[in-house]
Amino acid sequence: MAQIYLVRHGQASFGSQNYDQLSDRGVEQAEILGRWWAARDLSSTRIVSGKMQRHLQTARACIAQLQGVPETQLNSDDWHSDFGFNEYNHHEVLARHVPEFDDPAKVKHFLMNTPDGKSAFQEIFSQAIARWMSASFDHEYAETWPSFRQRCVDALQRQIQHADPARNILIFTSGGTISALCQHVLGFPDARFAELNWSLVNSGVTRLHLQPALSAEQPAKLALAYLNNFSHLEQLNRSELISYV
Repeated sequence: MAQIYLVRHGQASFGSQNYDQLSDRGVEQAEILGRWWAARDLSSTRIVSGKMQRHLQTARACIAQLQGVPETQLNSDDWHSDFGFNEYNHHEVLARHVPEFDDPAKVKHFLMNTPDGKSAFQEIFSQAIARWMSASFDHEYAETWPSFRQRCVDALQRQIQHADPARNILIFTSGGTISALCQHVLGFPDARFAELNWSLVNSGVTRLHLQPALSAEQPAKLALAYLNNFSHLEQLNRSELISYV
């Protein structure tokens, strides 16, 4: 039975001009996960990432620790990269709802100067997600919600149907992608997508079981083993390691 590990990237550079880059904390989170896996003798038989910089940076920091080698000595020639595991365009989704937030500096100013800025921003972003999902404004988005969701599912199917069978598949991706795949497996309504997405911790792991096909009438089936596991961070008793951006 194959195990598919969906890893949310480490903390990115929220509020900066280039969000798509791990912060120092994000690198540390990824390294901690790699050491946690190494201590548990996890063997990776396929390593996959989205094509975003934060995905690959998380993968490299994590796998270097898992394999016990410096990043400069990693052999990533046989790693897989798939655009299907990229995040939705959260910048566009937010800016279509609040045009002034097209400027990351305005977002940072809002967070720093609004009472309970984090909660206020989360409410605005939830509204932006609902607008994107409503289908009433599809013409305003480069990628619609149904297109994004199907892209994620198709990427997962490519890994499941890969010619090379693998026992442990490690996929480094983003929170929105993981949430869309969980919806695919569990069948929960669209309205729960944003709620799940907000709860996913940086470097947290969601594991899926791939149950092999028994017959033509009983095809291969995905099942959720666990969701958003961040025990590797909790065991250090450092609250600053638990982040969500």
